[in-house]
Amino acid sequence: MKSFNLILIKILLRIDNFFYRVISHISSKIEGNIHPKHRIMNYHQYFIENIEESSKILDIGCGIGALTYDIAKKARNVVAIDIRKDFIEIATKRFNLSNIRYVLGDALNYEFNETFDYIVLSNVLEHIKNRIEFLKRIKGLAKYILIRVPLINRSWLTLYKKELGVEYRLSNDHYIEYTYNSFQEEIESAGMKVLSYSIQYGEIWAKIG
Repeated sequence: MKSFNLILIKILLRIDNFFYRVISHISSKIEGNIHPKHRIMNYHQYFIENIEESSKILDIGCGIGALTYDIAKKARNVVAIDIRKDFIEIATKRFNLSNIRYVLGDALNYEFNETFDYIVLSNVLEHIKNRIEFLKRIKGLAKYILIRVPLINRSWLTLYKKELGVEYRLSNDHYIEYTYNSFQEEIESAGMKVLSYSIQYGEIWAKIG
């Protein structure tokens, strides 16, 4: 009976993963191809509140530019980069302002040849394999980096999935999902410090420098 229940729970956990992705996809379509987490979590406000009107911003992994656009309403200017051509095309058409410059490129090796006041990494770091090397590379580009990353201990169910060998990550291209301690250790290994942080919606929102 125990063996049957174990098989059953793994099936149900995989179904949970499937429906999570379906719900994310359909809800984004309902909201005009923008995930409702932007609105419900209101994480754009975190980045806006942590920059100044005179700020020059580098938004790495800008996606379709929804966050870039809101940041640019306050910042002096924003350079936003993404590796996906389709995202940059959408951003340029839908989320453009005169003080935004969108760049199609890979931030892992792109030469910016300029410095910034802040770098924004909004749900980006977890997609990078060699994160410490990447952080060391970009830390000289700005005094501060504003980061959002997902927590692995956001719920008991996530840890239960991992324990049972079921996919537990929010996205299958995540190289890591953090605890606060693992996040802090990674930042310090890159030669920086966590200056402030909060835990919101199962994520770490942090300012490092």
